[in-house]
Amino acid sequence: MTVLRLPVRLQVDKHSPIPIRRQLTEQLKHVIEGGGVPPDQALPSIRELAGFLGINPNTIARVIEDLKRGGYVEARAGKGVFVAPTLPACPLPNRRQGFLRDVVIRAAALGMTAGDVAVGVLSVAGVRPAVVRGMVTVLLVECSPPELDFFAAKLEAELPVRVEKVLLEELGAAVGHRKTGGRWAAAVTSFCHLPAVEQRLQRLGIPVIALLAEAHLETLQRLAQLPAGTRVGVIAAAIETAHSLEHSIANAGLPNIRLVGASPAEGAGLRSLIRRVDVVICSSVAAERVRQLAGPKLQVIIDERALDQRAIEMLATVLVRGTGERTIPPPRPPNGSYALDRRRDGGA
Repeated sequence: MTVLRLPVRLQVDKHSPIPIRRQLTEQLKHVIEGGGVPPDQALPSIRELAGFLGINPNTIARVIEDLKRGGYVEARAGKGVFVAPTLPACPLPNRRQGFLRDVVIRAAALGMTAGDVAVGVLSVAGVRPAVVRGMVTVLLVECSPPELDFFAAKLEAELPVRVEKVLLEELGAAVGHRKTGGRWAAAVTSFCHLPAVEQRLQRLGIPVIALLAEAHLETLQRLAQLPAGTRVGVIAAAIETAHSLEHSIANAGLPNIRLVGASPAEGAGLRSLIRRVDVVICSSVAAERVRQLAGPKLQVIIDERALDQRAIEMLATVLVRGTGERTIPPPRPPNGSYALDRRRDGGA
């Protein structure tokens, strides 16, 4: 039996957000699909591959199992592991390479690194990178509990992070307990609080990202269809939330509506605002209270607000880069060859 010496060098990058097991599995699939390893050719043994790459044999064993399940290799009793005579249907190698090249070029045009792309792909696929999973804590600073709850829920739904919520008025005390920002990978707050938060966190040396919550596009479309001169009011559980939603609607520049004002969902100002408007924009929580006071004649549009995706992307990039060399893999050489990294991986 001829022992195969792979025609390419396999890259093992411990710093990549992609697990080593997945790195090797995908690289071997690519080599086999491209004809680098012909059908019925024997692969090196698990011990040979582990020794050559300098990684745990258990990781190699799991890679071989992944290839077996995918139909790329088969075990032959007493002989070893061989490339399958017939490979599973897959995109042509040149088409796959072209697709990956296009992705890299488009990502580079957006200022994204290879690490950004890797984390983004895993996020879309619902896989949280091991380097990030359960490790990153983000400080969220807002002026009211409703705003804290809103932004925390949005961030944790979009990114693999833990959110530590702190009221703006309590930020000084929270920072006072910490001499460094090691506990927080980044801080986030709304635009109106950005200068104050940056000033108080300056000595900790952690990045501060401004978040922007806006009215949903569907809400703006409904408002655009209202008769000219329609009076619109904005109501939310907290006055800060109401002003934020009102501001985003004003930025849309709809000529047919007139924004009358904003109000919290409780207090004397609520009744006054309802009497002066034709339409109310509010959250589902506030809607019940509004309908109790106004009755069926007042049109109510529910809007829970949407977090600007650009802020999410910016925060994700900061978190990836903020973990330093532990997260962003080194760039691949220009010739596209795989570099051998003999660092121990300690497992899959």
